[in-house]
Amino acid sequence: MTGPVGVYISIPFCKAKCTFCNFASGVFGAERMQRYVNRLCEEIGGARAAADAMKACLPRGVNTVYFGGGTPSLLSAEQFRRIFEHLRGEFDVADGAEITLECAPGQLAGETLDELLRQGMNRISFGVQSFVDRESAAVGRLHTRDECEAEIARVRAAGVGEINLDLIAGLPYQTEGSWRYSVEQVIASGAPHVSVYLLEVDDESRLGREMLEQGSRYGASDVPSEDAAAEWYQQACEELDAAGLNQYEISNFARRGHRSRHNLKYWRRDPYVGFGLDAHSMLCADEDAVRFANTSDLEEYLGDFAAPTPLRLLESFESSGSSVARAVDRIESGAAFEESLFLGLRLNEGIDLDSLRGQFGEAMLQDAMPALQEVRDAGLLELNPSRIRLTSRGRVLSNEVFSRLLLPSVA
Repeated sequence: MTGPVGVYISIPFCKAKCTFCNFASGVFGAERMQRYVNRLCEEIGGARAAADAMKACLPRGVNTVYFGGGTPSLLSAEQFRRIFEHLRGEFDVADGAEITLECAPGQLAGETLDELLRQGMNRISFGVQSFVDRESAAVGRLHTRDECEAEIARVRAAGVGEINLDLIAGLPYQTEGSWRYSVEQVIASGAPHVSVYLLEVDDESRLGREMLEQGSRYGASDVPSEDAAAEWYQQACEELDAAGLNQYEISNFARRGHRSRHNLKYWRRDPYVGFGLDAHSMLCADEDAVRFANTSDLEEYLGDFAAPTPLRLLESFESSGSSVARAVDRIESGAAFEESLFLGLRLNEGIDLDSLRGQFGEAMLQDAMPALQEVRDAGLLELNPSRIRLTSRGRVLSNEVFSRLLLPSVA
């Protein structure tokens, strides 16, 4: 876990909340958004002192920046300018750094796009979800297929070549035919990166509550079965691969040279630091690593920094006692080994066992071997002397695989 750090910046604002979502995001006015940007800039400014206080290493070098949400593109050009000003005041952002913006089609103003391009933004991830208007509308998306196509053309004409398109399998009213149409459209778009997710409905979301009550609002009664969605996901894997968009992670597909450099940091356990609401971080600390996360409560985040923000909490690490300790999770060898399994197996290339032995020792790998063999025997894992990787079926059932691999000593 050495080298430049990745930076994640959470922007939790939306024009409309998706029916299946219960993330720390929502619809708020301009005044609240400006207060948020002010707090975000203060947090970035306190990052280095906070990391020093918990004896963690926060490199100055940054080679990836990712604006996620929510819909980060709702911020104004001036607000982005301020964020980048503070970011470059604390970090050395490399020339050619991958700078990604998550965006809903139709929600990126021209002047905001111009400012982001001046700041070095070179990658956009569009939350398309479906190219079928009825399916998009059913979950609260505000765009149409035509708007998606127009947005892709607009940002490409502006010079953004690194474009990702998200699709979700299992949306209300989706059929095998309509799913195939969306996959065909995403291939026809020429986007060099595609993300495909199975629908996950939070029980506390509008759609989730309606499904639990067996109602019909939000298309709850027309959500496809999990088995059908899993089958469509596998079909997409095959069709995308045939089109040159090769799967490199459970949910991600890319043409050669177009993988997400930022997201690879998560799966390879490289250091990253998050700013903003519900943002997570992992940094090196001596022989271990530390993970910490900000509050998911917006009012708390906008209030006194003594409560909501671990980076600020950690400025007074020595005197804050248990309240700080709860905000920080030190990842020692057992937990780090388990993370390396779970995250590494998300990648199609899998895990090099010699590398795993070199980092954690033979004994820890042998302790895990019975569970690995059990998963292999179930047809979910390829296991040979040098490498382990999920099978295609194992990628569909990855949650089951990971639950089986929980080690008793660190579970």
